[in-house]
Amino acid sequence: MIQTLAFYMFAVLMIASAVLVISARNPVHSVLWLILAFFNAAGLMVLVGAEFIAMLLVIVYVGAVAVLFLFVVMMLDIDFAEMRASFIKNFPLGLLVALVLLAELVFGIGAYQAGNLTLGTPDGTGAAPLGESNLEGIGLLLYGRYVLLFEVAGIILLVAMIGAIVLTHRRRPDGARGHQNISKQVSRRPEDATVMKQPEIGKGVEL
Repeated sequence: MIQTLAFYMFAVLMIASAVLVISARNPVHSVLWLILAFFNAAGLMVLVGAEFIAMLLVIVYVGAVAVLFLFVVMMLDIDFAEMRASFIKNFPLGLLVALVLLAELVFGIGAYQAGNLTLGTPDGTGAAPLGESNLEGIGLLLYGRYVLLFEVAGIILLVAMIGAIVLTHRRRPDGARGHQNISKQVSRRPEDATVMKQPEIGKGVEL
């Protein structure tokens, strides 16, 4: 009974949040509604026993992606009048895309109900062993059967991160604001450092 009530609560809140994401006029509010939708989706994943997916939704999507979206939207100087004009201008194209997706969805549901579409059924080979949780099963697969692919994916992400740093790095001329001279900082003498003084009232500061 509690699981059923929790399912309907998470499902209704997630659908309402998703509708508010696309209907909110303020982009910041849209990102906040998106975060709420992710939290409710994580709750649904917990109910079906996929706690690893729920953890990914909260840590990766809410903790990184959605917060990044929020910072980017807040830092951008958005012209709401221009955004509304662009929305009205591209509305026919968006409506056409929505109709095509709706037709594909209706066609897929009709084919499935007519028996012309057969979905795959699990054969039990990917099931977690008895006595082990979902996280332990995923860990055994990642660091056992798919350890090479997992390490290759990590190397690709590392190369992508280094490439982004190299592409965005700009050398500044010596003396420019924000430029650091590491060798000069390391070889600094104590007598060249700034000394904190507490002068008496009316005596001034000794330089």
